[in-house]
Amino acid sequence: MNKKIAIIGGGNLGMAIAEGLIQSGFVLPKHILITKRNIQTLHELERKGVLVSDKNEEALHYADLIILAIKPFQVNDVLHSLQNDFQADRHVLVSVVTGVSIDHITGLLGKALPVVRAMPNTAIAIQESMTCLAAKNTSEEQLQYIMDIFNQLGRAVKIDEKLMNAATVLGACGTAFAMRYIRANIQGGIEIGFDAATANLIAAQTVKGAAELLLKKGSHPEQEIDKVTTPKGCTIAGLNEMEHQGFSSSLIKGLVASYDKIGKD
Repeated sequence: MNKKIAIIGGGNLGMAIAEGLIQSGFVLPKHILITKRNIQTLHELERKGVLVSDKNEEALHYADLIILAIKPFQVNDVLHSLQNDFQADRHVLVSVVTGVSIDHITGLLGKALPVVRAMPNTAIAIQESMTCLAAKNTSEEQLQYIMDIFNQLGRAVKIDEKLMNAATVLGACGTAFAMRYIRANIQGGIEIGFDAATANLIAAQTVKGAAELLLKKGSHPEQEIDKVTTPKGCTIAGLNEMEHQGFSSSLIKGLVASYDKIGKD
């Protein structure tokens, strides 16, 4: 593959990917092309050196690696219109479209194109996404390059495509679940004496620090919990009260409810 990247779809996600790749230095702005029907909203990226176009076929002529960042309802029409432009021996397609399977994509194109399905989350806007990847017909080199791309935008892991719904719940819906936990922390912080801004800062930084402990040390949550729970202390008193009120079980039930909802739709 050449090192040029084309993004079909200049919405929030497509622009966030482009911005992240530029900020990380992974690719030069002039080696990124992004398409959108209304290119007026892409002027800021264009000013930074990114190529913009209102013609999707130009993306395929420009780059070997194509990132599809459009709405699910647009997939059929867009891929049908580009069917003759995709070349199985040249292009690799990365889809960040929610709920559209690899088999559906290759079926629309009518060819065994290398396809990677990616599930990032909204933290991709600040290069802190957790992105799950599933691949079909890709070489080791192709998949590694795509892993490298998403590792510039946070962290990436390869999974079986059958786990993509579960990845959506844990990694994408999980952002909302974490935010709700932080919001409850802020509300509690206000009740015990802090102003809202200070409670927000303490709660958010504490959660960030806790997550970094797990990511950087590779430890289990219980190991870190043990370090701050002393006999007859305030931490264990709070933890036990939360568990009595169903804290862990309600989180697990929420995850399962979201997963079941995806399965029904």
